[in-house]
Amino acid sequence: MKTLVHGTRQLLRFAVLEVRCCAFAVALVGGIAASALLSDPPIARYDLLLLYGIGLTLLAWRIGWDTGRDVAVIAACHATGLLFELVKVRMGSWSYPEEALTKFGGVPLYGGFLYAAVGSYVCRAWRLFDLRLTGYRPRATAVLAGAVYVNFFSHHWLPDVRWALAALLLLATAGTWVRFRVGALDHRMPLALSFALIGFFLWVAENAATYVGAWSYPHQLGGWQPVPLAKFGAWALLISVTFVLVAGSGRGGGPDSGRGGGRKFVPDAPG
Repeated sequence: MKTLVHGTRQLLRFAVLEVRCCAFAVALVGGIAASALLSDPPIARYDLLLLYGIGLTLLAWRIGWDTGRDVAVIAACHATGLLFELVKVRMGSWSYPEEALTKFGGVPLYGGFLYAAVGSYVCRAWRLFDLRLTGYRPRATAVLAGAVYVNFFSHHWLPDVRWALAALLLLATAGTWVRFRVGALDHRMPLALSFALIGFFLWVAENAATYVGAWSYPHQLGGWQPVPLAKFGAWALLISVTFVLVAGSGRGGGPDSGRGGGRKFVPDAPG
């Protein structure tokens, strides 16, 4: 009985921390959903969402959701995401069908916030769960994450090597463990498993985001339909890019750490 009670408490603690980590993403998707209900917005919806995203970022920094370092990483994720969007929209992978002043190459500038939200999640998880890495190979992982990012562009003209890159990423992260704290107890999981789990929940979030009109895939233009399950694998690979950006920034404590500050990231083994 004691074991069951303890396990339930740990699960609840974990759930609460996850909710706090997802606060920016939930607020962003919630704002997108609310904007879709506006019958006569004062400005174009995509422009309104850009202002909302900027305001949300500043608010998150001001109240301690994200540190100044986190905001810098989030901005880098935003820029990385916008470049990704520009290429993919041009190739017809998905579209933003509404008009806006802040729309270039078919992509509204607010679109980068969808990737910034992922960056916010990873940054906050690093602090709130007191993440530590063992056996991490930073250079090898970074090179492969960069190759994953490029392949999502180049596969439109060159052979798609995502499965080969996935296999290499598994090799590069073999023996890499993510250690995290829930309450007074430490836990751990393989880094590759964390990529897969985050990728799955990003696929779930993508279904929610397309449902409220954040963007539309070609098969959704005539009415919403679920995002193909194959996108789960794509997100599991792409999360490596965000992870490398966050890990490369150096992780420290923040006002929202809840444990007097997180631990500085020091890799256990060179890549």
